[in-house]
Amino acid sequence: MHDVIVIGGGPAGASASIYLQRSKLDVLLIMKDHGTLEKTGHIDNYWGFSDTMDGKELVIKGLEQAKRLGVQIKEEEVLDIEKDLFGEHKFTVKTDKETYEGKTVLLATGQSKPNLRVKGFKEYTGKGISFCAICDGFIYRNKKIGVVGNKKFMSEELETLSNFTKDITIFTDANELTVDVGDYKVCHGKITEIKGDEVINQVITENNTYDVDALFIAMGTPSANDFALRMGAIIDKNNIVVDDKHMTNIEGLFAAGDCIGGLLQIAKAVSDGAHAALAINKYVRAL
Repeated sequence: MHDVIVIGGGPAGASASIYLQRSKLDVLLIMKDHGTLEKTGHIDNYWGFSDTMDGKELVIKGLEQAKRLGVQIKEEEVLDIEKDLFGEHKFTVKTDKETYEGKTVLLATGQSKPNLRVKGFKEYTGKGISFCAICDGFIYRNKKIGVVGNKKFMSEELETLSNFTKDITIFTDANELTVDVGDYKVCHGKITEIKGDEVINQVITENNTYDVDALFIAMGTPSANDFALRMGAIIDKNNIVVDDKHMTNIEGLFAAGDCIGGLLQIAKAVSDGAHAALAINKYVRAL
């Protein structure tokens, strides 16, 4: 049985696994892919790098560091997590390939980002298509920006982007607009295609064509909380609720990174992972 099973290989999960491994615990990290950070084209606001780095490069470096220190990493999809109901400190994690047991589990799977399933979306992701207004908004100051979304998350991204430009069009992608967006232009039509040259320059809907310099995806914030919900963990506004030790209301179940809400930034996720790891180390050694 592992001391801790970390689910998620992003900044929070990798950071936690590094601290846990250095604490001489038996650590297993399970990850399906590199997460939403892989889609981040330019990172300029993370400490320690003199040159711009893309998200995939950063997450790969973090995982390589974890491997070098001895962390076991499995690239598998987690299907279910169960906690022993008879008082034993044991979690069972079922993946698409294997079943694992751990004394504790750390959820660090981030927040899933819905994608537009239209022609050109994958091609221009990272080339004008962004998932983070606070990360990339500055790049497009005084430019034409499109924002895709219809709920509160979209309005929060809109507020951030409004600091850089007022030329913003909101695309609901044929969904009902549920928040007030003031006087900003709104397109209610279905997006059918995204066009560009080296970078995006047009959003095509069923009724019109819009020129844009960037397109920000803010289609809600469905957090990666399914596993927590199944075990009875408390969820608030799509975020997993944790205490100051990053433990949920389920003993032995911890969470860190974007899935607990707050500032959705790499620096914060790395910090979360470190704090959670220190708490898990104390918890496991007290069992």
